[in-house]
Amino acid sequence: MKPKLIHLLSIVSLAGVLLYGIPIPAHAAKIRVVTTLTDLADFTREIGGDLVEVHSLATGVEDTHGVPMKPSFVPIMNRADLLVLVGFDCEHAFLPALLEASKNPRIQLGKSGYVDASKGIVPKDVPKSTDHYQGDVHPYGNPHYMLDPMLAEKAIGNIYNALVEFAPQHKEEFKRNRDAYLAKLDAKIAEWKKEVLPLKGVKFVSYHEHWPYFAERFGLVYFGTIELKPGIDPTSRHIEDLIASMKAEHVSIVLREPQFPEKVPRQIAEQTGATLVTLPIMPGGIPNTETYIMMEDEIIRGLLAAEQAWKTAHAMK
Repeated sequence: MKPKLIHLLSIVSLAGVLLYGIPIPAHAAKIRVVTTLTDLADFTREIGGDLVEVHSLATGVEDTHGVPMKPSFVPIMNRADLLVLVGFDCEHAFLPALLEASKNPRIQLGKSGYVDASKGIVPKDVPKSTDHYQGDVHPYGNPHYMLDPMLAEKAIGNIYNALVEFAPQHKEEFKRNRDAYLAKLDAKIAEWKKEVLPLKGVKFVSYHEHWPYFAERFGLVYFGTIELKPGIDPTSRHIEDLIASMKAEHVSIVLREPQFPEKVPRQIAEQTGATLVTLPIMPGGIPNTETYIMMEDEIIRGLLAAEQAWKTAHAMK
């Protein structure tokens, strides 16, 4: 091909990108992945390595059901090759509108670029019916499975499959990265299971219903939530009843997620003698939790410290 023609085609391709978001064919181009949450972003980077460019819509401090929209999200979505989401309608309050605004055909529901990380996971607490009075943010069951690292491994598998489907020429590299990360995660899971032995049977409450999968995996007792129902603020009657039942059952920990205000959890902790602890639900939720493994480390450290503080306080009485 003549040099002038090559130059002309390059200019046309560049114009297409700038004006219409059409990608330039290039062997060195990275796979552009948008994730809804930071744990999914961490997994994608681990599997994709240098072959992916990952952007998470959430930073770690937001409510997973309502990530605030930013004007910058639309062009990011327009350029995405893959969109990775939690599933079970976790993102129902913001993702459908964002997908409609983006007009990117590659990542729409039903397309190969729409990657539901929950594939193969059986949800807990699927409601028989949904309405505002029953809570409207868990319509297809509890979507917070990612806090259970064994279920997170299923999400990792789904992300791996999507990357291989999109770029089969890189399958071996993706497989090496996935296997290396899963080996590291499996080693941490074995470590965490030993660390949490002192927490077996420990009762705790949280603000939102984030923790049933985590509690079941590690042997804690998930006693209840400060919210009346998922997405519904607590009433005075509910708080009074929760305090009374926590006292009767010796619930030792009040877990506040950083997405929610501290006032009511602190009030409940003070009136029950439980220990208040703030712990993240996704990487970046609190300092020093930038990766999934760092987050799980911090959750377990925080729960162990909270339980020890409760035991110490009650031993002095």
